[in-house]
Amino acid sequence: MSRLEDVFAASSKKALLMPYTTGGYPGMHECRHVMESFISGGADMIELGVPFSDPLADGPVVQASSQRALEQGVTPDDVLTLASEFSARIPIVLMVYYNCVFAYGQDRFIEAAAAAGVNGLIVPDLPVDEATEFMVSCRERGVDPILLVAPTSPDDRIDLIAENASGFIYCVSVTGVTGARTSLSDQLPAFLERVRARTRVPLAVGFGVSTPEHAAEVARHADGVIIGSRLISLVSDAQDIDIAGRAVEHFLKEVNEVLE
Repeated sequence: MSRLEDVFAASSKKALLMPYTTGGYPGMHECRHVMESFISGGADMIELGVPFSDPLADGPVVQASSQRALEQGVTPDDVLTLASEFSARIPIVLMVYYNCVFAYGQDRFIEAAAAAGVNGLIVPDLPVDEATEFMVSCRERGVDPILLVAPTSPDDRIDLIAENASGFIYCVSVTGVTGARTSLSDQLPAFLERVRARTRVPLAVGFGVSTPEHAAEVARHADGVIIGSRLISLVSDAQDIDIAGRAVEHFLKEVNEVLE
């Protein structure tokens, strides 16, 4: 098993808590503060986004945070630096669009991620059937290529993803983009059942998870709960970073209560 799979296997929780933030949002110093709040709030793993100008899988909240980070001059190297500062304390997974990887140089980027202690790479715009070289390069460097599966994925595609998965499979809870939602799809349990029947790799659910109640619902069927837009909104709505950090920590502790 990979290190990420070991983390899932070693946990006694119903599901791991996996908060997301955009790297460098709303600034590098402030992002460090948010990540510290993730840890103090009980995060088991952190998903850190590399800001990109055209994040097709992301809704307005994450898009705005990515744009703000880019305006601050945040680069992929800055995000890798953030990862390196925290990776000895908590597993780090990067969410990065393939344009960034390609521009950096695929093998060079994966090598840099591995050197920063990154455990996994999520590339939402790289389909599994076009990712062979990427997956080989990741595994040669001890980094898990995290594959995504959606409710609309046909069984044969789920089979292909399951055959190539490691670390965990990112299960998109709803069709569309990221963003807080008032409720989760009532089709989520059946969707996760379809995926679970095909793999022993842990399943983590993201897109739309935004309340402790959502997290409790996900934890009945999956191994990880990914929360992003709600946390970014807590940061953007706060008067200053100290208030934001306290709000994030408090919210994550509430979520942790339903996962333990």
